[in-house]
Amino acid sequence: MKKWQNILIRPDIALEQAISVLDKGGLRIALIVTNDQRLIGTLTDGDIRRALLKHIPLDAPVKEVMCRTPHVADADWSRDKMLSVMENLELLQIPIVDARGRVVGLETLHGLVERRTVRNPVFLMAGGFGTRLRPLTNECPKPLLKVGDKPILELILESLANAGFSRFFISTHYLPEMIHEHFGDGSQWGVSIEYVHEDEPLGTGGALGLLPKSSIDLPLIMMNGDLLTTVNYRGLLDFHVDQGSVATMCVREYEHQIPYGVVQTDGTYICSMEEKPVQKCFINAGIYVVSPELVHAVEKGRRVDMPTLLEQQMATNQKISMFPVHEYWLDIGKMDDFKKAQKEVDLL
Repeated sequence: MKKWQNILIRPDIALEQAISVLDKGGLRIALIVTNDQRLIGTLTDGDIRRALLKHIPLDAPVKEVMCRTPHVADADWSRDKMLSVMENLELLQIPIVDARGRVVGLETLHGLVERRTVRNPVFLMAGGFGTRLRPLTNECPKPLLKVGDKPILELILESLANAGFSRFFISTHYLPEMIHEHFGDGSQWGVSIEYVHEDEPLGTGGALGLLPKSSIDLPLIMMNGDLLTTVNYRGLLDFHVDQGSVATMCVREYEHQIPYGVVQTDGTYICSMEEKPVQKCFINAGIYVVSPELVHAVEKGRRVDMPTLLEQQMATNQKISMFPVHEYWLDIGKMDDFKKAQKEVDLL
């Protein structure tokens, strides 16, 4: 059972450390308290993503990004009152405080109501050759390579199933029969699985054209079959719906240090100099939410990658949103990544 005591943090700790506490706590919130455990703020996924979008450094104190006016519940509230308040305010968690404002508990919406199944479909891309992982992939598709004691794709499917998703589509190309044999119809995991097969590789965007259009009537989560992550899938879906975009791309902040002094100039004059600066940017994390309209617009047999498909949408003034991923994330593209995954499987 997840303990709320594990998510209590002080206001002066670094944001990076606070993120680690939030991720490990598994309650999607951290509570910022004084030495005598009085609540002075909260930190959620949304607070972190807003900070990342503003490029606030990870060594900044958490008090700079925390919510200073969180909603709280009194210790004597009934379960029904707590549930009513949380539903009215659309809260996923609510700290419980005593008369002196000290934290004495935490309630979650998940803990108050029975988990609901999410009807949105999930599309897992599992057709790649995995050439950079040869010879491991000579006779095994990369999604079936084991991390710990389970295949990569099984870890992905289980994480989504645990979040309430039950409708899965899997695209195949290389050694498809092995994937079919392992997952079957999905009943072993309490989900349904349908397969689409690419006779020729169509790219991540082109594979959307193979989906049965009549089955896609809600935003679809689309994900590469070689990613390990603890991203909040339901939070991602809610974000996409709130944004009203045709698609949402998950992104990761990436830092690169230039190993030289950088000189800014104006003609032949030097304006400024910076020694070995760190550049920050967002990179594609390989996870998307796609509207039904966009899925329906991809023609069967058309070859196109997702970045190109999204660029085409932007060229017609369609909105594409980005969702920063601060949770654990690993793209198993090469052998070093695969070895790293073996060491970090306990983080999932």
